[in-house]
Amino acid sequence: MTLRAGLSRQILLAMSAITVMAGMLVFFGTYLAYTAIIAFYPRLDTEDGWLTATDLAILGAAILVALPIAAFVALRLARRILQPLETLAESARRIADGDLSARVPPGDRSLGETAGLIDDFNAMAQRLEDMATDMALWNATIAHELRTPLTILKGRLQGMIDGVFEPDERSLRGLVLQVDSLARLVEDLRTVTLADSGHLDLRIEPVRLSQEIAQMGELLSPDLEAHGFSLVLDLSDVVVMADATRIRQALLALVTNARRYANRGAITISLARSGGEAVLGVADEGPGLTPEMATRVFDPFVRGDAVRSREVGGNGLGLSVVRAIVEAHGGRLRYRPSGSGGAMFEMVLKTVPRAPDARSG
Repeated sequence: MTLRAGLSRQILLAMSAITVMAGMLVFFGTYLAYTAIIAFYPRLDTEDGWLTATDLAILGAAILVALPIAAFVALRLARRILQPLETLAESARRIADGDLSARVPPGDRSLGETAGLIDDFNAMAQRLEDMATDMALWNATIAHELRTPLTILKGRLQGMIDGVFEPDERSLRGLVLQVDSLARLVEDLRTVTLADSGHLDLRIEPVRLSQEIAQMGELLSPDLEAHGFSLVLDLSDVVVMADATRIRQALLALVTNARRYANRGAITISLARSGGEAVLGVADEGPGLTPEMATRVFDPFVRGDAVRSREVGGNGLGLSVVRAIVEAHGGRLRYRPSGSGGAMFEMVLKTVPRAPDARSG
């Protein structure tokens, strides 16, 4: 193999050169030291004078013995270094050919740098494999979500062309609803994708959340009451640095999620200051989430009740969008059971120390 042959030769040559240089250094160093000693202490000079032929033969023999020893040590060292590098190169070629399951065995851990390189390579390979798996699942799920509204649109339009359905106002409104569903799905996908890539456009400015939420409450109350819910506001005067439009989008998604899945009753929007953070929460009166669902609820396309959410038009991206928006603001989204046995979703955002210039509408 090129890697083994080339690197082995380099290591062998390097070790041999070091041995020769060490031998030459010993030879000439001994020569110079002996000369200096004789210069300062002439009485130590023998009849034979300088280094004898026997001395030179001994030094030469020592160098000749040292060379094969250095070659043997170099080969052993090359084998220890090259074996993990050789396996790493082979795994890299397999990954380049599309086999993302390729991994490098840990092998000898005594070479710290090599072991660290192998660990980093395996971590990178695992992340690539996870990303590819997530992408395949993501694409399959998106295709599944798009298929239903597109099938309905195609069937209805084809039926109108064939004269099976009358193109009356009711039919056209139904088609518009399917188009709206597609538009929401596309926009949610766009928001999540932009946030994950760090390119979600935000217009950050001081925002007085209590006024923003109060205005939203006036618009949401009629629709919630029509579905059997009442809206309760428990707001403190808190100012945050945020994009007001995105925060309203996230809050609307949380309220819509509660209207879809919660028992009829009160939906409470709370806003409080906790240290240097603002906690904006939406709570309902049940039934809440199971422990298993609570660990997955923020993942894309996860629904608490697949049948029910399909009936009311959910696409499973609402909470993923909320998390993406909150994290783009440098905050975090969390879930905990509410005091009434329901679900409480909280957006935690950083506050600003003063509020005179905060926007109020």
